[in-house]
Amino acid sequence: MAKAKKEKTQKSEVSLTKKVWNMANVLSSAGVGFTDYITQLTYILFLKMDNEREEIIGIPSTLPEGCRWNDLIKDKNGKEIIGEDLINKYEKILDTLKNKDGLVGAIFTKATNKISQASKLETLIDMVGAENWYLTEGDLKGAIYEEILERNGSDSKSGAGQYFTPRSLIQAMVDVVDPQVTETVADPACGTGGFLLAAFEHMKKQTNDQKKLTDLKTNKLSGADITPLVVTLASMNLYLHDIGSETTPIKCMDSLEKQPEHLVDVILANPPFGERPEGASDISAMRDDLIVATKNNQLNFLQHMMKMLKPKGRAGIVVPDNVLFEDGAGEKIRKELLANYNLHTILRLPSGIFYANGVKANVLFFENGSPTKEVWFYDYRIGIHHTLKRNKMTRENLQDFVDCYCSGHMQDRKETWSEEENPNGRWRKFKVEDILARDKTSLDIKWIKDDEEILPLDELLKGIDQSQAEISKATAILKDLLKDVKDDIAGENE
Repeated sequence: MAKAKKEKTQKSEVSLTKKVWNMANVLSSAGVGFTDYITQLTYILFLKMDNEREEIIGIPSTLPEGCRWNDLIKDKNGKEIIGEDLINKYEKILDTLKNKDGLVGAIFTKATNKISQASKLETLIDMVGAENWYLTEGDLKGAIYEEILERNGSDSKSGAGQYFTPRSLIQAMVDVVDPQVTETVADPACGTGGFLLAAFEHMKKQTNDQKKLTDLKTNKLSGADITPLVVTLASMNLYLHDIGSETTPIKCMDSLEKQPEHLVDVILANPPFGERPEGASDISAMRDDLIVATKNNQLNFLQHMMKMLKPKGRAGIVVPDNVLFEDGAGEKIRKELLANYNLHTILRLPSGIFYANGVKANVLFFENGSPTKEVWFYDYRIGIHHTLKRNKMTRENLQDFVDCYCSGHMQDRKETWSEEENPNGRWRKFKVEDILARDKTSLDIKWIKDDEEILPLDELLKGIDQSQAEISKATAILKDLLKDVKDDIAGENE
């Protein structure tokens, strides 16, 4: 019975996802880009689901009169609104809602209409109106929304992929960090809210106490992102899961510009890589609480999140490789992390799991308030080959790491590495003294032999192209040399 229900849900998800995706293609032909489409879908879907909650479940709408689903599709006489009248009505609703406070205001952050053709707007509204989104079984409604975003994540032109951390990685991180229903969880670079959603699902299973569950939905989760579009997507994503109240858990802000207002129990995050964007505020001029001034975005986020933790607070944070070995600011932060935080675990990730090609990252797991004695490394990189399409990383792929982590009983950890018996064991510990003795206090540690490393196909092809170019260049040089030799011989024979 459970299997049949799961298959039915999966079938419905595929069907609805396809429908939403096809709509993206329709609007694309009309000049509406993917991100604009998703934003408009978010607005319209919100209105529809608000209507469903009121009519089917009996939860009163918090939207002002004139700005609800029925106001969008029909006039005061019950006549269907079409053409330019629909465009005007839609834009009027957006103008009103974007000035609201709380969750509604967050969803409609800087809302504007991007669909200029009335016929296309009508088609989108008809598609949304034909489905019951709020009452879909399980997590279907949220899954559809995330899935359609993910499907376009590989399109570098849209920029959508930058907002995604693989769900399998998110789930594994949440499982080992194990946030409790009474704890506060934050993500200061939340993207579309993947970590917050996974934490919520994990925490709500821990109790049937309605007071605790209500508190979880309204007070325990918080996130921020600098991009208005992403704040809209995250807010809607949380709304689809009934998270949030009059005060939205998601803020549109640059988290790095000021010291944390509130300390939290748990941080789960994948902050943006690279340097601060051009034109962004100078963090060093605004913050005097950070360990070191730097323009490196991920180092700034790491410092910021270290400062966000309560005593005994814990974190799981995705960082690129350079955080493990970069000198200067990077080394100072690593030393601080080892001296005043318990950096107990590092998960080394392979390339091929993020939408940005060639990205190699790690997950740092640490706790505030006690010095590091030893760092456990799990190498899920050497000899591991994933792609986003043909060999996608699954939660099952990370189960061995989760088992080795021993969440809640880390004293029972046992190495799978052994110098003699298993030199390629993926789970190995290093004493902090040995790490501090390394050049630049580097955490970039490799011990597994990779004699038969197979590069991803795109890298192989790139290498072949490069080799061909080098061969062609060398051949041309050789031909010139041979010509010179022939000319010299001919000259000598004259």
